[in-house]
Amino acid sequence: MASEKITILVVEDEPAIMELISFTMKAAGWNVKLVSDAAQAWEALKTKIPDMILLDWMLPDQSGLQLLTRLRGDFNFKTIPVIMLTAKGLEEDKVAGLERGADDYVTKPFSPKELTARINALLRRKKPEGAEDVLQMGSVILDPTSYTVTVDREKIDIGQAEFKLLRFLMANPERVFSRSQLLDKVWGTHAEIEERTVDVHVLRLRKALNDAETMLRTVRGVGYMFSER
Repeated sequence: MASEKITILVVEDEPAIMELISFTMKAAGWNVKLVSDAAQAWEALKTKIPDMILLDWMLPDQSGLQLLTRLRGDFNFKTIPVIMLTAKGLEEDKVAGLERGADDYVTKPFSPKELTARINALLRRKKPEGAEDVLQMGSVILDPTSYTVTVDREKIDIGQAEFKLLRFLMANPERVFSRSQLLDKVWGTHAEIEERTVDVHVLRLRKALNDAETMLRTVRGVGYMFSER
């Protein structure tokens, strides 16, 4: 994707931060759309779907997490990459954001260089070859277009974080990944989030997979893999 075609929707109500982000985005050659609350963001989305959203945690009309939940529940917007902008540094806040479907975090205050690097990294992760291909291993079928997973032809209930994890593992079958690799490849590098976060999502994914849970294997001392063997 050429940089001049990239449009980023920024949902932020602090004027100084909006100005910094706008300057940074334009310097990188990206188009930027600035809005200050969730209602304006939703109207902007209906006009043009952006390539990415920078979403502040605290907004005047509702929380960024509430808007994120609405995005991930809408068929038209559920796959838009979202980076949360937050002053919150607590582990549980970041985990909550990941579980709602956030792709990455930038904690305030941040540097323009860091923000640009995070955006570039997420754009690369979100545009792999065959990104819309249906993935199948054994009885498990994952459809990224409809955001559904079926096991033995039965649709299963799966969270956003677990869907991302399963999609990555199924796209890289029979390969072992460490917890740190999965944090980086699936959600981006989160220095504030401990690697045990991966273990939580693996447990939830196994539970969701029901009879196919044995395909998600633990390689002791190394990490996890998805395998039919």
